[in-house]
Amino acid sequence: MSQIIVRRFVADDARAVVQLVAKTMRISNRVDYSETYIENALKRLDTAHYLELNQRSHFYVVCEQNRLIGTGAIGPYWHSRNEFSFFAVFVDPAYQGQGIGTRIVNTLETDSYFAKARRIEIPASITGRPFYEKFGYHIKDNQTEPDAEGLYRLEKFHTPIS
Repeated sequence: MSQIIVRRFVADDARAVVQLVAKTMRISNRVDYSETYIENALKRLDTAHYLELNQRSHFYVVCEQNRLIGTGAIGPYWHSRNEFSFFAVFVDPAYQGQGIGTRIVNTLETDSYFAKARRIEIPASITGRPFYEKFGYHIKDNQTEPDAEGLYRLEKFHTPIS
């Protein structure tokens, strides 16, 4: 296996991120979501969306050689100074189960935003929920069903590093 690297997102990555997210949602999330739900979600997840996400978060990509195989971002939760959220955590279906998602979470959990966090929230898909629970994230406010966006809100409390 060739070397896999994690680096910060650059604007030239936006198109590859859109393609990766579409592929992942159409394959991996198909188990839990309808085609209509997925295609409607993908309409909003264009290059402009990821360029904007990069402006308000620390956005990372995972690459094998020149191929983008994963993404993840951490940014402020509604402009909070001590609460943050994970965004756009996706792994190419061909690489799922190989530790790439764990590497993304580990990267996000060593980011400077995480160090300042009192709480991290994750808007998790039905499909992704069990993955995040392995890292100690729990359902927020005893949510029993996906919300209006079809997501679970998970959270983890953290002691900020001063």
